[in-house]
Amino acid sequence: MKPANRPSWDPVLVDIVDYVQRYQITSGLAYETARLCLIDTLGCGLEALEYPACTKLLGPIVPGTVVPNGAKVPGTQFQLDPVQAAFNIGAMIRWLDFNDTWLAAEWGHPSDNLGGILATADWLSRNAVAAGKAPLAMQAVLTAMIKAHEIQGCIALENSFNKVGLDHVVLVKVASTAVVSQLLGLTHEETLNAVSLAWVDGQSLRTYRHAPNTGSRKSWAAGDATSRAVRLGLMARTGEMGYPSVLSAKNWGFYDVLFNGQAFTFQRPYGSYVMENILFKISFPAEFHSQTAVECAMAIHHKLIAAGKSHGDIRRITIRTHEACIRIIDKKGPLNNPADRDHCIQYMVAVPVLFGRLTAGDYEDEIAADPRIDTLREKILCVEDPAFTRDYHDPDKRSIANALTVEFNDGSRLDEIVCEYPIGHKRRRREGIPLLEEKFRRNLARRFPAKQQQQILDKSLDQKVLEAMPVHEYVDLYVI
Repeated sequence: MKPANRPSWDPVLVDIVDYVQRYQITSGLAYETARLCLIDTLGCGLEALEYPACTKLLGPIVPGTVVPNGAKVPGTQFQLDPVQAAFNIGAMIRWLDFNDTWLAAEWGHPSDNLGGILATADWLSRNAVAAGKAPLAMQAVLTAMIKAHEIQGCIALENSFNKVGLDHVVLVKVASTAVVSQLLGLTHEETLNAVSLAWVDGQSLRTYRHAPNTGSRKSWAAGDATSRAVRLGLMARTGEMGYPSVLSAKNWGFYDVLFNGQAFTFQRPYGSYVMENILFKISFPAEFHSQTAVECAMAIHHKLIAAGKSHGDIRRITIRTHEACIRIIDKKGPLNNPADRDHCIQYMVAVPVLFGRLTAGDYEDEIAADPRIDTLREKILCVEDPAFTRDYHDPDKRSIANALTVEFNDGSRLDEIVCEYPIGHKRRRREGIPLLEEKFRRNLARRFPAKQQQQILDKSLDQKVLEAMPVHEYVDLYVI
């Protein structure tokens, strides 16, 4: 007979909750980067509103529902309960694969957590004001973003969920649950309960990210995860129990059921490392392992013009790359939809070589029907460079290197073009910030008149002003 005594809490859960509730963020760089992440992420969501495949999923579950003092969805007129608002915001910001990225043993997009963070903070602020109490300030949102980035990113450093077939959005759910619980004012025990519930959930398979099943769920999976986090936090607030050995329980815990019996390992304690080193997608809406390859492809486009050659003169393009790139986005054969195309490095290189650009619209059927793209795709070969793979995992480098060589039918070739760090990397931050702000301006212009754009910019580009602003007032700037 098995003993019925409740076990102690798994240390992994305790570390997460201790960090969220007790650790003080003191890094000015982390807060500055969080502000940049906030505006970039919201801008990505605004761009996604131009795509009916995204907007058809937005709004209340029951059409016409309005929630008094509910959370508002930027760029829309929706005011929803915080769970559905989190889904809406989360789906928007991830839809075009243009928000930030973290690359490690597990990759992902920590700004996906903003869906739950912003919806919860906005809802709490509106209800506080309605009750005559002080609202939350945007500094609380930035703090939650830093901590969600850190939880997701630090677990990802040494633990590969993709290798056991699980999607990285499990980390969005766990990180969002932890920080949302803190925003909701849960106790230490209640937050442990909530985080354990996030691990207990059956986790998403990566089926929708890989051929032959690649599909649009990958664009709303993070919205689903961050909204689930809000629901679990609210349930824990009612006193719903947790499961202390959810990870380590023999036979029935996460490790044995879903992680091949392996316990998590960690490279570093929680702090503010992940936000400080986050990767921004600034130039191209493309899976991040291809970003440097696309930069190289843009250079090739201009070199072809200068040499008086065209795509028809190309015999082969060789991409010298890192192992993760080959594992995730090296694809041959038919690409059935935009979600398939933005995870194919051959497609993401062929388009800029041909046209000198790569935009979200270039993944749509109209552009993909151009036969020159598939013809060029067939000529593109990926080979792993072990040095690139080592530098990819090096915590001091965190490179995402690609190198492209073009060989022509006449036997001549272009000199290899190498790019180790994309424009959104920390090592190119000074170069990237003006371009990131320009990306934000472009995305604001998609949705708002000039006066409203300027109001948003005035608040968003000033660190002190933004941090002090009530959350609901900042969100109101984005209402159409």
